[in-house]
Amino acid sequence: MAFQLPPLPWAEDALEPVYSARTVSFHYGKHHQAYVDNLNKLVDGTDLEGKSLEAVIGAVAGDPAKTAVFNNAAQVWNHTFFWNGMKPGGGGAPVGDVADKIAAAFGDYPAFVEQFKAAAVGRFGSGWAWLVVEGGALKIVSTANAEMPVPPKQTALLTVDVWEHAYYLDYQNRRPDWVQAFFDKLVNWEFAAKNLVAAK
Repeated sequence: MAFQLPPLPWAEDALEPVYSARTVSFHYGKHHQAYVDNLNKLVDGTDLEGKSLEAVIGAVAGDPAKTAVFNNAAQVWNHTFFWNGMKPGGGGAPVGDVADKIAAAFGDYPAFVEQFKAAAVGRFGSGWAWLVVEGGALKIVSTANAEMPVPPKQTALLTVDVWEHAYYLDYQNRRPDWVQAFFDKLVNWEFAAKNLVAAK
C-alpha cells in the first residue's frame, strides 16, 4: 500500500495568526506532500514496498546508496511529528512529568527555552531542533536536513522545523522570532508528555 499524506491534527487556518494558513498550505500541502510522492516513487517495485515508514527508515539509514529514500522517508516522519507538536491555543510552560524533567535537565523552563532557541537558531542551513529523552533524562539535539534522533538511544518528544520553508512566509529571516513564537503560542506539551510516557 502506498504511503499517504497523514491528515493534519487541526484545520489549515487553526494556528493563525502565529502560523498562517498560507504557510501551512505550502509547507504541508506542497513540501510534505512532495516527500510522500517522492518516497512512493523511490520504493515502488523494491523490497521496501509495503513496509511501514519506520521500517523503511530503519532499513536505509546510513546506506549511501539509499540516501534519497532516507531523506524522503525521514522528512515524511519528521513533518508528521512536527504538526502534532503544535496546537491551537498552545504555548507556555508544561506541567507534570515533562516540567519536572525540564527543571532537572535545564534548571528551569526559561533556561530550557533559551537553550532550545540557541540550538534551533544555531543550526546552519536546514534542519531541526529536538527535545529528546535519552537514558531517562531530557536533552536538546539539533539535526541537519532530514536527520532525526535515533531510537532506541533517543526518543523524540518534540521538534521545531528550521528549514526556511517552515517559517519564511511568516517570519522571513527572523528564525529566533519563529522559535520563540512556537514556544509562546503553539507548542503542544500534551503531545510531548505522551511521547515521554511511551519512551518508558
